[in-house]
Amino acid sequence: LQTTFNVNNIALVNGRPKTLNLKQLISYFVNHRHEVVVRRTRYDLDQAEKRAHIVEGLLKALDHIDEVIALIRASQTAEEAREGLMEQFGFTEIQARAILEMRLQRLVGLERDKLHEEYDELMKMIEYYKQVLSDEGLRMKIIKDELLEVKEKFGDPRRTEIVPDEGEFDPEDFYADKDMVITISHLGYIKRTPLHEFRTQNRGGVGSKGSTTREEDFMVNMFVASMHNTILFFTELGKCFWLKVYQIPEGTRNSKGRAIQNLIQIEQGDTVKTFVNVKDLKDQEYINNNYIVLATKQGIIKKTRLEAYSRPRQSGINAIIIREGDTLLDARLTDGDMELMLAVRSGKAIRFHEEKVRAVGRTASGVKGITLGGSRDEVVGIVTARKGERDILVISENGFGKRSDLDDYRITNRGGKGVKTINITSKTGDLIAIKAVTDEDDLMIITQNGIAIRLAVKGIRVMGRNTQGVRLINLREGDQIAAATQVPVNGDETVQVDPETGKTADG
Repeated sequence: LQTTFNVNNIALVNGRPKTLNLKQLISYFVNHRHEVVVRRTRYDLDQAEKRAHIVEGLLKALDHIDEVIALIRASQTAEEAREGLMEQFGFTEIQARAILEMRLQRLVGLERDKLHEEYDELMKMIEYYKQVLSDEGLRMKIIKDELLEVKEKFGDPRRTEIVPDEGEFDPEDFYADKDMVITISHLGYIKRTPLHEFRTQNRGGVGSKGSTTREEDFMVNMFVASMHNTILFFTELGKCFWLKVYQIPEGTRNSKGRAIQNLIQIEQGDTVKTFVNVKDLKDQEYINNNYIVLATKQGIIKKTRLEAYSRPRQSGINAIIIREGDTLLDARLTDGDMELMLAVRSGKAIRFHEEKVRAVGRTASGVKGITLGGSRDEVVGIVTARKGERDILVISENGFGKRSDLDDYRITNRGGKGVKTINITSKTGDLIAIKAVTDEDDLMIITQNGIAIRLAVKGIRVMGRNTQGVRLINLREGDQIAAATQVPVNGDETVQVDPETGKTADG
């Protein structure tokens, strides 16, 4: 836990103050509700029996209405009339008083059918109240139903946002804005390490060990961020969570870090799919001139101003409405002037300028980015690039890959079917990944059988778009590529820093 606080739960138990834990609080509350139900039912039963007794007397009076009225009129006092009713007709004192308290006009006007209906209803209520008092299971059901009714009636979503008071401190004030190296592994482990722990090396150095991961795990992302930066985590079901860099557990170069799932309040059945590193969310110019672009497996793409993600909530927010049968695939940070590429399993890719995607609100579902090639087809990746900066690398599930110039893909409108990015055959298998790469990157490939290989991108020659590509890895029979990720050159060994600019080698 990053934040803890103590609660002194003191409550009156049988008139005496007592410190209770959560289980005891619930137990005493249920016992209290049980006592309330019992007392209320006893009261309701008593009232129903009293009323039934009076109604029974009124029905009896209607059977002898003329004699009853004559007796009342002939009596000199109310006491004489009451005693006469009790002696002549057998009324109880309560019934006699009830009759005498009614005006004669109202007594004559009583309707027998309504009294019979009331009496029958009272008998049903009396029977039910007696059943409640004799059946503990029924009483517990009443308690449950009443709690659910309260939840339904008053369980509205919070309309006001709870924010720190101006007089409260900001945790960020306790952390110097130092540079940290953030590493994220294939299995979702994350840590931060002070940049100064990584010694500066020129290219060609042997490096130093960067992290200890599980045998089947490896580092997929490594970047430098300041302590005041924010990492946005996006899940498969379209939710977004925040973590300040200082909230990420610090680890040594050799530690494996902590599971991201344990740092955010992610719902059961959901999982972190991707992340975006952003700077100062209080900088109005920055958050209003940058965008978050989301892509789903069914070809939906959505662009939203970063400003919509500038108000962190511990429980997360909905970043995109995910339709049935779809999941979030990836997220990218753009500046409004970048080109986007989507690739699908059937081997096609589409390139368009991000201005073709109108910025929408956070609750919108997005628009079509690419048309799929059939029911089995799905988006396998999204890349952002600028002309001349990066090449496009595609990888197929049977171990083939191809590196092409960005300009080999013509710019079109979004929503089209795209153009062929690799010749898909039974030999190559379906497309499984697309990356925007430079010679400064390595490619980490892991197979379904857990075999991992790391390749230097500069060793993959650039070739035409409409080709089969070259074999990147020799797979054993029945094995296929499960995932492919670009990583910085020597990324799991050292952070290479330019001695003049202080930046890492990958910028």
